[in-house]
Amino acid sequence: MSAAGEKGFGQGSEELARWVDRVFQPEDPLLREIRERTVAAGLRPIQVGPFDGLHLEVLARAAGARRAVEIGTLGGYSGVCLLRGMGEGGLLHTFEREPATAEVAAETFRRAGLERQVRLHVGDARVALREIDREGPFDLVFIDADKTGYPEYLAWAEENLRVGGTVLADNAFGWGGVAQERYEGRHAPEGVEALKRFNERLAKGGRLRATMLPTEEGLAMGVKVR
Repeated sequence: MSAAGEKGFGQGSEELARWVDRVFQPEDPLLREIRERTVAAGLRPIQVGPFDGLHLEVLARAAGARRAVEIGTLGGYSGVCLLRGMGEGGLLHTFEREPATAEVAAETFRRAGLERQVRLHVGDARVALREIDREGPFDLVFIDADKTGYPEYLAWAEENLRVGGTVLADNAFGWGGVAQERYEGRHAPEGVEALKRFNERLAKGGRLRATMLPTEEGLAMGVKVR
């Protein structure tokens, strides 16, 4: 399925969505294979969309990221995108709760020739992140894991990013729920409430200057200023 049809880049015009997909071609054969293999392995098809992946690569390049943290590995799709933007000298710490899922991701990094640039941590990120505190500060943190954990992950990023470092977070629109006073959709309401708190802290907490990239699911972005 093309980027225009699956987790598009947020453009409301279908004609423009098809055009930008054709011109920018966000998903190459390697990334397509990762997506298909992840689904075939029985993982939920919730990895970032093709344009989200391209955003991650380009933003990592723009940030000059060499030391990055990813919270939520899944099948390794987004990790590969980040590492492409980080170049040969980049190192990615990526955190995945489920051991079976981490095995799929490890195979992804191996096939992509990136296994030497990855430290794959298995377990609850809220605990495991403490293991790398002394390896910071980091250039970039990407959050795409359990939504109830977003406020805590943001607090960790605030402490462990360098000044000028970047935090990115997928699903920041909470499937539309963040704009609703009382969310009654199909996703867990506690996750949507956590995303509301995350966005408020990102925008108004004072340690980051932040914006929202209006992708289909919302890609929040902040740069640490103090």
